[in-house]
Amino acid sequence: MNTHNWPLENLTPNQKILADYIQKNMTSILYSTETEIADQLNLSNATVSRFWKTIGYRNFKDFKNNLKEHIEISPANKLENIMQQVETSDLQTQMLKLSTHHLEETLLHFSSENFQKAIDALVMSKKIYIYSPGPSEGLGKLIDFRLSRFGLSIHYMPKSGHEIFESLVHLTDQDVVLIFGFVKLHPETKVILDYSKEVGAKSIVMTDCLISDFNTTADIILFSSRGELWEFHSMIAPTFLIENLIIGVGKELKENSISKLEELNSLRSKYKDLLPR
Repeated sequence: MNTHNWPLENLTPNQKILADYIQKNMTSILYSTETEIADQLNLSNATVSRFWKTIGYRNFKDFKNNLKEHIEISPANKLENIMQQVETSDLQTQMLKLSTHHLEETLLHFSSENFQKAIDALVMSKKIYIYSPGPSEGLGKLIDFRLSRFGLSIHYMPKSGHEIFESLVHLTDQDVVLIFGFVKLHPETKVILDYSKEVGAKSIVMTDCLISDFNTTADIILFSSRGELWEFHSMIAPTFLIENLIIGVGKELKENSISKLEELNSLRSKYKDLLPR
C-alpha cells in the first residue's frame, strides 16, 4: 500500500508514533486488535481508539475495511502474513488453531441440503467433469482418484484456454460439472457454468465465498473456509469437505463401491509379483 496521507498537523506526539507503527506494519495490522497495538506501543486503549476518527475513519474496523481494499495482495505477502501470525517455537499449535477455525467456520455455514444434493448429483451422473485450476488441483485429483475407484466415470478438464472447449463439447444433460471456484469467478469458470446451464448439466461449485456470482450461476454451492483474501489460503477445510463427499458417495453406492474395491484388491494380489506395491 502507498504511504498513507497522514494529517500530521492534527496528530499528537503519541498519535504520530501510532501512525508510524501502522505505516510500517500495514499487513500485520489487519490481524491486530486495538489492545495489542496499545500494548506494543505502550499507549492507552483510549489513545488508539480515538486515533481512527482523527485520521478520517469511524473506528478501527472502518480503517481495516479500507485497508483491505487498497493493500496489495500477493503470494509473498500472504506467506508473510501467516509467518507473522505464528511463532516458530509453537508453529504446530498455532497452525492447528487456525485450521480448527477454518473447519468451524465451514461447519457454521454448512448446508446439509446442498451437501446431499451434491452427493445425489454425483451418484446419478453419467460422467463427472472436474475443473480444479491453480492450488485446487490437488483437491480435484483427490476426488478423481477416489470416485474412480467406485466405478464412476471421471473427466479431468484442462485448466485454461481453448482446450476447455474440447471437454465442453461432450457435456450432456446427464453429466455433472464439479468446479473449484475460490476467490472469484474466472472467465473459464464462467464459460463452463454458462454452457453447463445451456445443455442442462448439473453444476457443483466449491467456493470460499458466501456471497458471489456463483450463487446465481451454479446449481449447488458448497462453502469451505480458506481464510480472508489477504491471508495464506489453507486447504484444510476444502479437503475435509471433499473427503466427506467421497464417503457420502461411497455410502450411496455401497454395494457397487465395495465390489469395485474388492476387484481392485484381487488385481493387486494377482499381479503382486510383477507390480509390487
